[in-house]
Amino acid sequence: MFSSTWNFVKRHRRKFIFAGAVVGGVYLLGKYAQKKIREIQEKEATEYIAQARRQFHFESNQRTCNMTVLSMLPPLREAIVNQLNSENLTTLLKTKPANKLEIWEDLKILSFTRTIVAVYSTCMLVVLLRVQLNIIGGYLYLDNSVGKNGMTAQAPPDVQQQYLSSIQHLLRDGLTELMTVVKKAVQNSLGGFSLKQSLSLLELEQQLSWIRAEVEAGSERPLSWYMLADDENPLAEQACGLTQNDVMTIKLLNETRDMLDSPDFTTVLNACLNRGFSRLLDNLAEFFRPPPSVSASSSAPDSLSAVSLPLAKIIPIINGQINTICSETPSHFVQDLLLNDQVKEFAAIVYETFSTSHELQK
Repeated sequence: MFSSTWNFVKRHRRKFIFAGAVVGGVYLLGKYAQKKIREIQEKEATEYIAQARRQFHFESNQRTCNMTVLSMLPPLREAIVNQLNSENLTTLLKTKPANKLEIWEDLKILSFTRTIVAVYSTCMLVVLLRVQLNIIGGYLYLDNSVGKNGMTAQAPPDVQQQYLSSIQHLLRDGLTELMTVVKKAVQNSLGGFSLKQSLSLLELEQQLSWIRAEVEAGSERPLSWYMLADDENPLAEQACGLTQNDVMTIKLLNETRDMLDSPDFTTVLNACLNRGFSRLLDNLAEFFRPPPSVSASSSAPDSLSAVSLPLAKIIPIINGQINTICSETPSHFVQDLLLNDQVKEFAAIVYETFSTSHELQK
C-alpha cells in the first residue's frame, strides 16, 4: 500500500510542488492583504479622529468668536456715544434755549449718524473678529498638532495679544473716519428735511438706502480700511529692531488684509450690512404701526406704508436704537449677524485655510 502511494507521489511530484507553491503564495498574499487592510483601517481611523478633533476645535472657536463679539460691543457703544453725544443736546433742549431749532437740526443729523455708524461698526466687528479669531484658531490647531515635533509655534500668546490688539483701529481711527463719512452722507440726504415733514417707513428706508450708497460707493476708501490700519504698520517701521514675535504679528496682519481684500469677504460683509439695516427697519416698524381699527380694515403692508411720522418724532426713536444694536446681551440684531449662514461658511473657509499644514511651509 505504501509502495503504491509513493509511486503515485513520484509520478505527480511536479503537480504537488506547483500546488504547494500556489497554496503558499495564496497564504502570503492573504497575510499581505490583511496587513494592508489593517493599515488602511488605521489610517482611516486616524484621519477620522483628526477630522473630529479639528471639527470640535472649530466649533469651540466659533463660540469664542461669539463671546468676544458680545464683550466688545460695550466699548464700541461707548466709543460711538462719546464722539456722537446726543444726550448733551437733549439735555440742552430741556432748558428751552433761544436756538432751539438749531439744536434740533444738530440732533437730527447726530441721531441718524450714530445709529447708522452703530450698524456699520457692529457688522464690521462681527466679520473682522470672525476672520481674526479663525486665523488664530487655525494656527493654534496646527501648533497643538505639530508642536511636539519641535516646530516653531505660529501663534504664541504674546503674538496673539499683539495681533488681536489691532481691533483698536476699528474702535478709534477707523471709527472716527467712518463717522465723518456717514455724517456727510446723512447731511446730504436729510439736511434739507424739515422737522415737521412726515416720513413713512418706506420713505425712511429709501433715505437709508441713499445714505448707504454714498458711504459704500461714494467714499474713496473701501470699507475694509475702517477695520484694519493701512499697510503703514508701526511694527514694520522698526525694521532693524523687529523681534520674532513682531515678524509673526506682521505676517498675521498681512494675511488678515488679504482676507479683507477678498471678494468673499466683501460678499459676507454686504450680507451682514443688508441684514443689519433690515433688522433696524424691523425695529423701527414697531413705531409705524397703525391703530388697531385701521390695521383691521387694511392689509399690513399697505397700512405700514401709509403711516407717517413727523421727523421730530422719528429722531428720538432713531437716537435710541444704539442701545439695541450694540447690546452686550444677545439681541435679535446681534444674533442675526452671529448666526448668519454666510458668516458661518466664511469662518469655516478661513479656519480650513489656516489649519492645514501646507500653510506652515509658506
